[in-house]
Amino acid sequence: MKLNENYMNLSGNYLFADIAKRVKAFGEANPQTDIISLGIGDVTQPLCPAVIEALHKATDEMASAASFRGYGPERGYDFLREAIVENDFRRRGMDIEPDEVFVSDGAKSDTGNFQELLSLQCTVAVTDPVYPVYVDSNLMAGRTIVKLPCTAENNFVPELPTQHVDAIYLCYPNNPTGTVLTRQDLKRWVDYALESNAVIFYDAAYEAFIQSDDVPHSIYEIPGAKQCAVEFHSYSKTAGFTGVRCGYTVVPKALGTELNALWNRRQCTKFNGTSYLSQRAAEAIYTEEGGKQVRQTIRYYMENAQLMCETLGQLGLKVYGGTDAPYLWVRVPEGMTSWGFFDAMLHRAHVVCTPGAGFGDCGEGFVRLTAFGRHEQTREALERIRKM
Repeated sequence: MKLNENYMNLSGNYLFADIAKRVKAFGEANPQTDIISLGIGDVTQPLCPAVIEALHKATDEMASAASFRGYGPERGYDFLREAIVENDFRRRGMDIEPDEVFVSDGAKSDTGNFQELLSLQCTVAVTDPVYPVYVDSNLMAGRTIVKLPCTAENNFVPELPTQHVDAIYLCYPNNPTGTVLTRQDLKRWVDYALESNAVIFYDAAYEAFIQSDDVPHSIYEIPGAKQCAVEFHSYSKTAGFTGVRCGYTVVPKALGTELNALWNRRQCTKFNGTSYLSQRAAEAIYTEEGGKQVRQTIRYYMENAQLMCETLGQLGLKVYGGTDAPYLWVRVPEGMTSWGFFDAMLHRAHVVCTPGAGFGDCGEGFVRLTAFGRHEQTREALERIRKM
């Protein structure tokens, strides 16, 4: 049997699996220790009442032969795609059609899988630091990766590539840095992609957390973006669907490479569609009551982010992000590495963070903290860090 040798180019462990292994070992050695995680970005607040009601109703439908649903359409049910188009795009002045929307089990799957449509000879640009899935999925295929440094010196805004690239992954609000691009920043990228005949894979998983007026919620707010960009969305953080699994990808028909038809062909071949229950649950967040409840949960997490920014700043730590995103990018104390600070936090404060080095070379010297904890846990973690 011959293996795909490209897998040998991957790091030994997926970042979050490595963190989980270290935390588990520490917990087993110190079973009485209460460990608080501000690391992996899982949510803590329950699904909102409108979503729970929709799940119960959909479950009851599955119990009756008259309303039972089996395999659904690979693109997603019309009721959800139409709700997405109306609420996430047309309401903001963007002209997206339902047949340009593909419902999935989450943005991670789609951002990792969409590269299958690219030639193996394509060169792919990613920011550094970066969400590991963008890099690993392309390394698995054997493509060349070009890294775009994002540092405090350039305000974490990547410079345009100095060499030709065929595809660019952009995630804004950014994971891991929590920073954003303004409309003017994003326009530079759209103009570049149009001039270079490149495609932008735009991960908008955290757009619901945007607070600033000059930060776009979608790349399609920028003229010309429908001709050069695919956009990925997730309900994981927006509505707490990390365990429910639902998201969607927008593939405009205006893309000249027939990506819409090709992605549909790929999904029909390799994907049996997102569950009916998950899609009814997602539909519920677009109701008036569901929207209010989701926004309330987002405010809950952003209150954590504000408190974290204020407290860590008072301790003399330099903090980026946390204003338009649930992530904080924190510079570690001088003389420490990001993994060294991770170990100090775990062993001395019993708090889990994410080492920035796991997101790329430019992540060294930083750690990522998330605002997804419960209020009481977040306050306790901050108090422990203060004592440390």
